[in-house]
Amino acid sequence: MEIGRSPRRHNQGVARRTDVRDRLEAAIDESAALAGFTLDSAQTVVRDRLLALGVELFAPRIRRSKTRGDSAARLDVQGLYVWGEAGRGKSWLLNAYFRALPTEAKLRVHFHGFLDQLHRRIHELRGEPNAVERAVRELTAGLKLLYFDEFHVHDPADATLLTKLLRALFDAGIVLLASSNYAPRSLLPDPQWHHMFEPGIDLILANMEVLRLEGTEDYRERPRKSVSGFRSGHWISLKSDLRQDPRPGAAGLQLPQASEASELTVGSRQFPVAARRGNELWITFDQLCGTPTSTIEYLKWSREFDSWVVLDLPSFADTDAQAQQRLINVVDVLCDADVRMTITSPLSIDDFRLTVDRRPDAFRMVSRLQLLQKP
Repeated sequence: MEIGRSPRRHNQGVARRTDVRDRLEAAIDESAALAGFTLDSAQTVVRDRLLALGVELFAPRIRRSKTRGDSAARLDVQGLYVWGEAGRGKSWLLNAYFRALPTEAKLRVHFHGFLDQLHRRIHELRGEPNAVERAVRELTAGLKLLYFDEFHVHDPADATLLTKLLRALFDAGIVLLASSNYAPRSLLPDPQWHHMFEPGIDLILANMEVLRLEGTEDYRERPRKSVSGFRSGHWISLKSDLRQDPRPGAAGLQLPQASEASELTVGSRQFPVAARRGNELWITFDQLCGTPTSTIEYLKWSREFDSWVVLDLPSFADTDAQAQQRLINVVDVLCDADVRMTITSPLSIDDFRLTVDRRPDAFRMVSRLQLLQKP
């Protein structure tokens, strides 16, 4: 017991911390039960550390400051960085925890979406001093916790911006929660550019506790009794040339005819698509990934169309690195937005996955594509 604290006040503090922990634990367990499973031992280790962070955030001990005579609440860490292989339950667990946190001063963001917002706000503030710092402050104003889902760095252009973002968050005392498929030292893995994010890695290691979620099972490969959103899409193997053959395809697909060709507009740019049928977008792989599209377009279209059909997906061996990365980004965006995605390809999904092994982030994409229904 701390000097100067009464037993009654101490007991009230213990009760408060116990209550916060119990409420968070019950909410996570209830979410697991609704999803039809129980946490495995590896997930339980991470859950328990998340519960401890929740207690530190919402029922902190009052500690004597080392530099001042007054009492002040202080967190042991500035955040948690949870990493591990795809499909082990990182995002599910952190999402359940995030929903249960007893505060409105929290924000969950996805890598692509948040960077898009940040880039656009910086562009609006161009010419002003400290535009980056101001944009970060505006996007995180009033936050106590920021949850960054799917934290990864492959573009060297993002490295400096992310480092500035991390520094601003920690300086502001905002707790950062992050899930990733990469250990911090493996972020921006390209050896040519890795040094550009080393300052950001140092910030993560200095301010966040790093936890690996161990596990051998990819839970996304488990069959589900009922599906909706992204999971309700299909992987359909078709051998015909989809751009020339308008006959009905598998799973009731009526492939688009040339007369249905359309265009989408984003800003001043026009993007040809195979068809747009109400809230359903039909687009060939070449239209989607073979031309200079970006996450800005994918995010906009994910809000406009709740069902996508991507036609004629080839082997990764027959595509360049830029097209491969665009498809990875598309799957990231649609899975996060829970938009139905159907893919037609001359390959089965098992044959396709054999062609992507050497591509960074392909393991996460393949894990997510396993969620699609196979006729």
